[in-house]
Amino acid sequence: MHSNLTSSEYDVIVIGGGPSGASTAAILGEYGHRVLVLEREKFPRYHVGESLIPFTFGPLERLGLIPKMRASHFTKKYSVSFVQTDGKRSQPFYFFNRYDRETVAQTWQVMRAEFDQMMLDHARERGAEVREQTKVNRLLSEGDRVVGVEACGPDGTVYEVRASLVVDASGKEAFASRQRGWRINDPYLNKIAVWTYYKGSKREGGIDEGSTTVAFIPEKGWFWHIPLHNDMVSVGVVAEGKYLTRDGVKDPKAMFEREVGENLWIKEHLESGECTGEFWVTSEYSRHSRYCASPGLLLVGDAFAFLDPVFSSGVMLALKSGVLAGECIHRGLAGGNLSPECFADYGAQMREGVENMRKLVYAFYNPQFSFKDVVMRHPEAADQITDCLSGDLNRDYSQLWEWIGEIAPLPETLPYGAPKPAEALTA
Repeated sequence: MHSNLTSSEYDVIVIGGGPSGASTAAILGEYGHRVLVLEREKFPRYHVGESLIPFTFGPLERLGLIPKMRASHFTKKYSVSFVQTDGKRSQPFYFFNRYDRETVAQTWQVMRAEFDQMMLDHARERGAEVREQTKVNRLLSEGDRVVGVEACGPDGTVYEVRASLVVDASGKEAFASRQRGWRINDPYLNKIAVWTYYKGSKREGGIDEGSTTVAFIPEKGWFWHIPLHNDMVSVGVVAEGKYLTRDGVKDPKAMFEREVGENLWIKEHLESGECTGEFWVTSEYSRHSRYCASPGLLLVGDAFAFLDPVFSSGVMLALKSGVLAGECIHRGLAGGNLSPECFADYGAQMREGVENMRKLVYAFYNPQFSFKDVVMRHPEAADQITDCLSGDLNRDYSQLWEWIGEIAPLPETLPYGAPKPAEALTA
């Protein structure tokens, strides 16, 4: 049924209550703006992507969430390690060898259902209105300007809501860029992932208990092994589709179990545990939006760009984009100007970060490349690699790319992410 609930005018409508949407809404609510979050699911809801990299600390600190994180039961993460197919594990890369122990050097492995609930509740506490189980059907436009959305509530009521700006934080679904034909696949990063959860499996001891492990399999495939609280582990395999489906294997469980045998460390760690039974699959990892904004519309988080998760950059980029977007929108609202050009710096900053991490991801998947080789040739590369992997992405890494380029070709920077200016109105 339709309703005439066009009543409330908001400053900003946010589509999606995940980390990027919740952080955008929390910043705007804190400044006293009228912000409405429309979230399709009922939280808490399941989501993959549990590992937070060190430079997630900055956005979490700006949001005021560090005390809640420190009081939580989320597993503390101090390092990342890499494991060869024969089971040989590298020395862990400890963040505290590079960063301050009280801030960036310790991060967390989170159950996303709990973490995302905390984020959305935080947006509520900061003054945002949140409507769950509410699906956005379409954007409302006047000319080339987005002026609101048509939404469908949990009881089936369809209504329109208007605002000065609509923020698309719809995640990988990328509501706006998909509708507008802005969404572009990455030329090379088109992997498939199969994952599940284990209870009671083997963990490393002491400070390494919460370490993220990247374990290699043939043809540049890899496992993630992320220890969570309640004795759970998130474990998944990522590789080219043609590798995972070789010999006609199509069943996700069969794919996963076969690949466990391709890495002795993974095999040994999972043997003592019990699989929870459900297997998840996703494909076409890396996507980019041609534009970050158009009149009345701004894209944040995965809806703007989604990058292969080998280095766990997703949540950090989502939170960072939400915080940057929130501050930028606040300035626009305060100054009475929300034109697309206002978001040029936001788009440039987010794209710079994505492109820096993307280059490292491309290098990782090159058969000729290894971090060890780069560091053997150029010992001073080690700190720069650590910084990039840790999420310190808005920096000039041109020297690092030169060094890596001696071993593996790197991709050209994709020309995306600027605002789309208002189209000239024809008579």
